[in-house]
Amino acid sequence: MTSNMSKTLQQLIAIVGPTASGKSDLAVNLALQIGGEVISADSRQVYRGLDIGSGKITQDEMRHIPHHLLDVTDPLEYYSVSQYRTLASKIISEIDNRRKSIIICGGTAQYVNSLIYDIRIPDVPPDEILRQKLASMSKEELFIKLTNLDPRRAQNIESKNPRRLIRAIEIIEAIGKIPPQSTSISSRANAIICLNPPKEELQERIKVRLRKRIEIGMIEEVKHLREDVGLSWKRLDDLGLDYRYLAKHLRGELTEGEMVRELEIKIWQYARRQMTWWKRDPNVHFVWHTDPKCLLQQTFQIIGV
Repeated sequence: MTSNMSKTLQQLIAIVGPTASGKSDLAVNLALQIGGEVISADSRQVYRGLDIGSGKITQDEMRHIPHHLLDVTDPLEYYSVSQYRTLASKIISEIDNRRKSIIICGGTAQYVNSLIYDIRIPDVPPDEILRQKLASMSKEELFIKLTNLDPRRAQNIESKNPRRLIRAIEIIEAIGKIPPQSTSISSRANAIICLNPPKEELQERIKVRLRKRIEIGMIEEVKHLREDVGLSWKRLDDLGLDYRYLAKHLRGELTEGEMVRELEIKIWQYARRQMTWWKRDPNVHFVWHTDPKCLLQQTFQIIGV
């Protein structure tokens, strides 16, 4: 089955969805069946050493499927959407030359959309002076400032995500208004498939995954990043929910139990925001099943296999 499919299909498919929904498992299962390679679309998995906290797929979990754009840069460095798209586009061409299908897999919508949609991405370097100034503002103040600068951009941004708000303001201050995103899917892309588990099931998956990560050394990973790699507390805060709350625990601001409870709530809220984003996109196909084989069959129906 796999060999026949790989001879006739060269597809570009995006697997998206909320955190903890099983995107990597579906991507690997699909790649095994259609002869594909996986390009990660996760803004934390590009960093070396951010393994457990980012949920980076392991070698065993890859099941010999090539994975790209993992561990590409140092966590002390800033990695932009523009840098991601440049490298991902090169890898897409290489996979095409191998006559393999391309599966983009991840939860960072900006990364996915940079490859799926025909959009212009401004290449604006970080402005540390401006960032320090903006960091003292609340989420509400940042959103008001963005709305005043660029009302259109304010309509389609995560209003409670200070990192996204600061980056948007940074770009606007550098070049003026942010270029609008195209609503036309690239002719190269076959489908955007979004995992859509029921609320209760996703909440349980988040809880189970978080506890497993702590058991296998997530706290120790952050200690290493802080003490041996040299990440500042601010940099850990910038690297997302898990690293932010683990840093609070290591600073003595939260007990381990408090950290776990806070993370369960915050990760669930983040998952809801992810689903809100994808549900606004008319090009997205939603799938779900607890049986991996049935989930794969739903995916086949969408991509025409």
